[in-house]
Amino acid sequence: MKRNGMGKTVDVAIVGAGPIGLACAIEARRRGLRCLVLEKGCLVNSIYRYPRNMRFFSTPDLLELGGAPFVCQGEKPTRAEALEYYRRIAISFDLPVRCYEKVLAIEGEDGAFRLRTDKGAYGARKAILAIGYFDRPRLLGVPGENLPHVSHYYEEAHPFCGQDLLIVGGGNSAVDAALECRRRGARVALAIRDADFHRGLKYWVRPDIENRIRAGEIECHFETTVREFRPGAATLESRERGLFERKADFVLALTGYEPDFGFLQAAGVRIGKDKDRTPRASKKTWETNRPGVHLAGVVVGGMCTDKWFIENSRAHARAIFDSFG
Repeated sequence: MKRNGMGKTVDVAIVGAGPIGLACAIEARRRGLRCLVLEKGCLVNSIYRYPRNMRFFSTPDLLELGGAPFVCQGEKPTRAEALEYYRRIAISFDLPVRCYEKVLAIEGEDGAFRLRTDKGAYGARKAILAIGYFDRPRLLGVPGENLPHVSHYYEEAHPFCGQDLLIVGGGNSAVDAALECRRRGARVALAIRDADFHRGLKYWVRPDIENRIRAGEIECHFETTVREFRPGAATLESRERGLFERKADFVLALTGYEPDFGFLQAAGVRIGKDKDRTPRASKKTWETNRPGVHLAGVVVGGMCTDKWFIENSRAHARAIFDSFG
């Protein structure tokens, strides 16, 4: 990967080196435009933070960038295969990516932006924000959430063998973790705020989790919220039982993730007042209310995190660059 020098002026600055940020950089290259990708974490940081044994829902062709084939061993790729593929994309296309460099501010105006980072500053005619959301957990806001045994990310099941594990959440991430951890010897309890699992739960997973609950192999509390975490325990409250205690050697609070709305607002992007807090942007060009600043990828959906994925937001890159004329 190419590293642009400090203070260099480019045609397009891209914030975020996830798959869609890389897709934008490839599109810039194809059109003969100078670009720079700034990423506060590692390359495809969100995928790096996925569970180690995760397998994508999508087939590899739907995750491809730049026409480069994504070859994997099974029908659907694993996290490790995706990391390898996107590393190869960044290197083979010689994309100018600067990892571990956080954008602090986007100053100036359309045609003459200045992006300040924690390591320097860069000029750009246009800016694309492809920031994703997976690095910002949706916090519960309860006492003890910052204790060391409480995590908002699931990596693998082995550390929980023989332990009382409380998983908070009713979506795919929580259910997948519950099933895998039970198979690896954890004593698993689920606490779910609603009366049922999330509407987007994978149809082939629902029978498995429901059978495990009926068999008493996984404890499940619907219409239940967390009131407090303490070392070794959690205080829960349900409509039926009121307040009650549950042993919890470890807690996985897998309640979803959200975009960095503070960063978007600081960049001049207006946030909608709808339930999903959808950022203001054209559905044709993805230009925001701030001229010259565009959105790309899952961030366009705000809090609606089950609408936009790699496969259907790759097209944002072409739409954005078509609008440049």
